[in-house]
Amino acid sequence: MISAGMVKELRELTGAGMLDCKKALEETKGNMEDAITWLREKGISKAAKKASRIAAEGLAKAQAKNNKAVIVEVNSETDFVAKNEEFKGLINTLVDTILNSDVKTLEEANALEIDGITIEDLIVQKISTIGEKLSFRRFEIIEKNDNQVFGIYSHMGGKIVSVVVMDGNDEELARDIAMQIAAMRPLYLNRESVSEEEIEKERKILTETAENEGLDENKIPMIVNGRLNKFYEEVCLLDQSFVKENKVKVGKYVEEKHSKIISFARYEVGEGLEKKEENFADEVMKQINN
Repeated sequence: MISAGMVKELRELTGAGMLDCKKALEETKGNMEDAITWLREKGISKAAKKASRIAAEGLAKAQAKNNKAVIVEVNSETDFVAKNEEFKGLINTLVDTILNSDVKTLEEANALEIDGITIEDLIVQKISTIGEKLSFRRFEIIEKNDNQVFGIYSHMGGKIVSVVVMDGNDEELARDIAMQIAAMRPLYLNRESVSEEEIEKERKILTETAENEGLDENKIPMIVNGRLNKFYEEVCLLDQSFVKENKVKVGKYVEEKHSKIISFARYEVGEGLEKKEENFADEVMKQINN
């Protein structure tokens, strides 16, 4: 009998999908070494060679349908592959499939089936055909009601993508705010969204900085409060200067338009991942040699 533990072990050894690992073990009557060979012969475990590589390039994409939007990031090793039509087709397929589902976790999304094959196994197949490590890194589903509107903005061909939900039906305003989010990288909607822990951490840093500058001790609290306001202006969307009219804050601008920002999401490809430097010639030769 093929156990779930055996399938998991084979998957960790080869990088192949769960269904392929199960089939390999069934075909080889549970013999692990033979199963590895079977996967290699089928070209499936080619993906295992890519497992230790860094996949920090790629694309993000957002799409809306009715009252639901999804934002997805899929990584590749090189920007060369990210521009490949097959890779673009993959991310389009993932977006469409997730948008028409009710999944909540990455595990659930990976188990979704497309023409009889799971997303997880589809990615393994693409690794074998494209020749680079690919990673379905994350996704988020954003919902609105009938009295709200989505704003979606994509920058640099999908390197930075943002989605915003706003009250009303002003699509142009929503797109402008999505552009603001993409350009100015807010971490929070408003000051109330920043945790007390984060505020105290920032206050401590600002206080120590002021003390190291040799400033008047009696004025330090006032100086720190002023600098803390600057911090809010950087990280809170409503406190940021509006990119299209920088003399007004985003919150004030939206209020004057009789609207309200409900929520937002922003993906920047590879953020938080280690990246490696490659030149274009190296990328071309890698494609030829694979």
